[in-house]
Parts: sequence; structure tokens; C-alpha cells
Amino acid sequence: MNWRKMLINPVLDKEFRLRMRTPRSAFSMLAYILVMGLLAMGIIYVATSSGSSQMGRVDAGVSRMIFYALSMAQLVLIAFMTPALTAGVISGEREKQTLNMLLTTQQSSSTIILSKLISSLSFMTLIILATLPVYSIVFLYGGVSPKQLVLVFLFYLFVMLLLGSIGVFFSTLFKRTMLSVIMTYGVGLVIFLVTGLVYILSLGITQSNMYATGSQPPPYSWIGFILGLNPAGALISIFEPSFSNTAFLVQGSNLTVSAPIELWLEFLIFYSILIVLFIWLAIRYIRPVSRKKKKSIDQGPREEKAEVKEDSQGTQGSQGTQGSQESQESQGFHNP
Repeated sequence: MNWRKMLINPVLDKEFRLRMRTPRSAFSMLAYILVMGLLAMGIIYVATSSGSSQMGRVDAGVSRMIFYALSMAQLVLIAFMTPALTAGVISGEREKQTLNMLLTTQQSSSTIILSKLISSLSFMTLIILATLPVYSIVFLYGGVSPKQLVLVFLFYLFVMLLLGSIGVFFSTLFKRTMLSVIMTYGVGLVIFLVTGLVYILSLGITQSNMYATGSQPPPYSWIGFILGLNPAGALISIFEPSFSNTAFLVQGSNLTVSAPIELWLEFLIFYSILIVLFIWLAIRYIRPVSRKKKKSIDQGPREEKAEVKEDSQGTQGSQGTQGSQESQESQGFHNP
């Protein structure tokens, strides 16, 4: 049994070959690793020269901060690169006038969409895995467990899937790649930046109201749900589990009082629903012809009925005309 033919369809095979074998892919990977390496060296230099470490040495605490900074920097790079890889997968085929040929094949709409999405995210996944040697610098100093590294990389995969599904949806919805890229980056900006700004604004208003009233505050505040929609907040909650209590402004030191939900868990639940929705809409809108066929099928019987009525009315009118002509001729014959 050939497992390759079962797991890789022609569309996915073609996308793998075109995306992985171009010089542009190699240069993109090289540039990404160089940026991450320079960031790592810069962070280590700042940590060792700022006096936070003892005699220029990096302890476990400083190593943990380096790991946090690298993870945040990689999250920002993912936010910039993933939309560029996925926002033109369908609109690009439409601009090259090859989408109609692709739709006439035996591949279903779901196969086409998922193959395009997987091929784009597989290249981004390869780039993320290529940065593992950069993270190995942190393990030299300790303070970070392999479990944290695995969780962070799984979180990266989920964020890439989220941005990728948004990009594929807009690529299916719009005919121009530039418009699709702009819309994808706009939604990504809302997810990464606007949610954080709204949380900071809500935090200031909530704290000012608490100090102004002087009443007993509730066990936790609702503003933590806003930060749960932000990738940075969810990533910090993976690093520090107690950060969820801080985000929800949990009052008291009692162990029974805790956040209603972990930030990373809220992030996964909410955006999993959006991922499924965006992929379903992309599969639905990739074939606009099918929707037109349904409309034509519904309008077909109506048009046939209208034609039958017109034919019947026409035959009745012609019969009436012929009858009147015959009566006139008979009258003329009898009355010379």
C-alpha cells in the first residue's frame, strides 16, 4: 500500500514542489534564521552588560527572560510572515487564470483549500523548527524546561493556523491578492494590537473606578477575557500560570479564588471556532458557479412554466384569429 498517494493528493504534491524547491524559499529561511540569531545575540549582550547578571554571567533568571524575549520576537515574526504566505494562495491562482482549470479536476473544494493551507503552513513550520538551535543557547544557562519549549512551539502552530485560515478565507473572497493581503494584515492587527490596547484601557478604567468608589471589589474582573483574545497574553500565561490571576484582577490570597479560565485556554477555544468558520467559508466560496447552478435550477421550472403559459396563450390567440377570418370569408361568400 502506497501511503504517499493516500496522504498527499496532486494539489498538495504540486504545492510542496513549487514552494520548497525555489531559491526564494531558501533565502527566506536564511534571512529568518539570521534575524533570530541576531536578536538572540543582542538580547544576551544586553542581559550580560546591563548589570542584571553577576559579573557578566547569565543565571537561570536571566536565561528565562532571554527565552521570553525570543519567544515574543518569534511570535511577532510569525504574525508578519504567515499572512504573506497564505493571503494569495487562491487569488493568485485566479490572477494567473488557473483557478478554473484547478476547479475542473477531480479534487473537491475542501481538498483544494486544505492542500493550499497545509503547504503554506508547512513551509512556515519548517522555518520555525530551523530556529531550534537558537533556543539551544538558552538551555546552556538553564531556567527553561523542555516542556515549556514544546508548549511554545505548539502555540506557534496554532497561531499560524489561525492566521493561515484568515488569509485563505480572504484569498477566496477577494479577486485581487493585494486586497486579500491588506485585509488579512488588518484582522491580524486587530488580534495582536487592538485587543491589547483595549485591555490596557479597560484596566485603567476599572482600577480608577475601584479606587474612586472604595467598595469591596468582586473576586475577579471581566477584563481578563479581553486579554485572553490576545496572543501575547496567552503566551505569557503559558510561561507563568499565575499571570491569568493577574489579568483577571483576582482579589485575595485565598487559594480557592482563581481566574475563571486560563488565558491560553480561552485563546484556544475562541479562535478554534473562528478557524473552523473561516475554513468552512473558504470552502463554500471557492466555487461560485455551484451557487449559480442552484439558482438556475430553482429558476428553471419557473421559466418553463412561464414559457408554457405564453405558448398556450399564443395558440389560443392564433386559433381565435383563424376563426374570425373563416367567419368573415363565409359571410362574404353568402352575401355577394
